[in-house]
Amino acid sequence: MSREDRKVAAAVNRELPAIARAVDAIVSSIRNGGRLIYVGAGSSGRMAVLDAAECPPTFGTSPKLVRALIAGGRPAVTGAVEGAEDSQENAERDLRAIKLTGRDIVVGITASGTTPYVLASLKYGKASCAPLSLPYLSDAKT
Repeated sequence: MSREDRKVAAAVNRELPAIARAVDAIVSSIRNGGRLIYVGAGSSGRMAVLDAAECPPTFGTSPKLVRALIAGGRPAVTGAVEGAEDSQENAERDLRAIKLTGRDIVVGITASGTTPYVLASLKYGKASCAPLSLPYLSDAKT
């Protein structure tokens, strides 16, 4: 396990330029009145929810500034919602429900880079509302 953990630091190091670009885009979006919208499914979605929940107490931000959408909604935070990660339609519905704007930025969180809910969210954000939406930053493998 320890040997595998070392691979994480190396993978992050390889992706530092992409991470810096993402941070710059997120900062620009927020400075222009936008929100950071995380989108994920399963464990990735739960990490997104946790990070969004921690921003207000940790950084003193408004709870509206950093939002997280998880495939399957609230029930998926504490349990499996089978098939939710495959729904492209729900991804678009969830983004419409939070009234995504052109100032917002959508960041998908996916271990595989292939989760349909996440990819559909990025596509909807980029095409419909949020010109700064980022595709998953890379296919970094550990």
